[in-house]
Amino acid sequence: MNRDELLALLNSHEWRKVEFKEAKLGVPKASYETVSAFANTEGGHLVFGVKKKNSDFEIVGVLEVDKVQNDFISSLNPPKLSKTIETKEYLFKENDRDIIIFYIPESNRVDKPVYLDGDIRRSFIRKGGCDVRCSPEELKRFLNDAALERYDGQAVDCDAATCFDGDTIKWYRRIYDGRPGNKSYTGLSDLDFLSEIGLLIERSGIRMPTRAAILLFGRNGIFRQLLPRPVVDCQRFNLKMEDAPTAQRWIDRVVIDENLFNAWQILLNWYLKLAEHPFRIDPLTLQRDDEPPDYIAFREAAINLLMHQDYADHSRKPEIRHYLDRALFWNPGDAFADNIDLLEPGQKEIRNPQIVTAFRRIGLSEHAGWGLREVFRNWQQLGNIPPLITNDKVKKTFELVLLKELLLSEEQLLFQASLGVHLSEQEARAFAYACRKQEVTLSELKAVTNLSGSEVRKIADRLCIQSLLKPIKEGENYSIADHLRGRFLTQKEAGAVEQEKVRQADLYTEQVEEKQVDLYTGQVDDRAVDLYTGQVKPLKSLSETQWRIVALCETPRSLADIMKEIGAGNRGHFKAYHLDPLLKGNVIKMTNLENPRAANQKYVLTETGIQLKITKTRGKS
Repeated sequence: MNRDELLALLNSHEWRKVEFKEAKLGVPKASYETVSAFANTEGGHLVFGVKKKNSDFEIVGVLEVDKVQNDFISSLNPPKLSKTIETKEYLFKENDRDIIIFYIPESNRVDKPVYLDGDIRRSFIRKGGCDVRCSPEELKRFLNDAALERYDGQAVDCDAATCFDGDTIKWYRRIYDGRPGNKSYTGLSDLDFLSEIGLLIERSGIRMPTRAAILLFGRNGIFRQLLPRPVVDCQRFNLKMEDAPTAQRWIDRVVIDENLFNAWQILLNWYLKLAEHPFRIDPLTLQRDDEPPDYIAFREAAINLLMHQDYADHSRKPEIRHYLDRALFWNPGDAFADNIDLLEPGQKEIRNPQIVTAFRRIGLSEHAGWGLREVFRNWQQLGNIPPLITNDKVKKTFELVLLKELLLSEEQLLFQASLGVHLSEQEARAFAYACRKQEVTLSELKAVTNLSGSEVRKIADRLCIQSLLKPIKEGENYSIADHLRGRFLTQKEAGAVEQEKVRQADLYTEQVEEKQVDLYTGQVDDRAVDLYTGQVKPLKSLSETQWRIVALCETPRSLADIMKEIGAGNRGHFKAYHLDPLLKGNVIKMTNLENPRAANQKYVLTETGIQLKITKTRGKS
């Protein structure tokens, strides 16, 4: 940690990952509650030598640095704490006063909850800027997650011969037998097959199903005894999320409380009703025809919801909520992986290994881990804003939000064109995301571009060279350049006003009679038009007329041709209000730049114009 990072911590005030203590002469007792909370949640920095004063702070300094440091570190072990905490420490001098900072890392799953003085009831979690004692329900979730034997692998005391749904097993085995690389169990009975794939456990000569076996294949009665809450509650709303009042009712709802493979088939049918491009899928072979563009994202998100939820938690039910502008997938149970590692390739520690393996054996989860990379890849192919992930280690929940909004929107493309920079598609996406967030991490840019760490680092460096981004911490996080900060947001706020002005201009153009236009045109010379053109404001959105010009200029067109196709007669007004803003905004260009007044002058789309047309087409599909 350097001085800039220290000051950033101090200026952040107290929140979920920072806690300030005065600690001038000794270690405050409440510090150990903070250690427990940080260890049980996401980790954080404990700062000694800073006095809190309402929402502000005062650097008072630690007077006996060695004593405070040694007393604190020596107490980060049993019996004071249930587990030894390995901490990093930093000593700084600010205004001739000593500040000690300790970084408390998040503990491993098997070590949680970390508690005080041998009393598990003295376990804490971090909520906002406070250390809060764990509730009995929260303690239960910690203990379930910490168990060496995973919940889905535990045996269930019921008759294996009568607890399964034969049709579900038949469906599964048909797909399993058709998958290349799977070991053949064609001649075995259903129970022998389940034993071979590890879903039955033999105890004293009796075969007993695991929880995973019941969750995957159980008959409704047995299944509902094991899981007395829905597998998932699917709701569809015919409006945008921000327009939905609290009491707004769904227009379509499916509450699923059947075994997981039946649940997947019901989810699939529900998705078919929502898909923008209806398609056919054979549930027996999983062969798809006419696949919708967002199928991969839905499949991975829905399968992840089924595979990774906390089935020991009977107090909360998963939800899928489908709005016009987004889809939300919410689960009880956080991901064990650190947030920064969720999108990295490779194996990850998972909550329900038996359930995950069963899904993978029939191709319903193509990749290791959470399948989030596939969701992000599919969403990027559609040109959308990257999905939002909230892996809440306090509430032990996981939420994935698929926003149906283009990242390289009309407004963003016009903004980038106004800067006069030439960006690759991946650079444009990275910069567009930085405009939205103002500050981004390298991990976020990897998610936006779907590139490796070294590749996205080069993109960030190129954006810095072009004075579009600036590094906050080299190779880790970046912010929008100072001279651009707020410009794109200002454009968004002004967009509605500008759109109304353009609309009024369109109305004026459309209402002018042919005879009046001719008289007016005759009185406007080129010098007057050029003077007017010089006052063209930066383009922030395209009017209906300008979109028609974009559609026409895919091939070079003369001004006369464009005006004839659109039905405009007032040359001066048409150039000033419609054509010249497109030229200044780098949406169209002249074919003869050396002689703007050439008789054979024509207009054609630039790269920005082509991308805008693609974006417009994609938005309609």
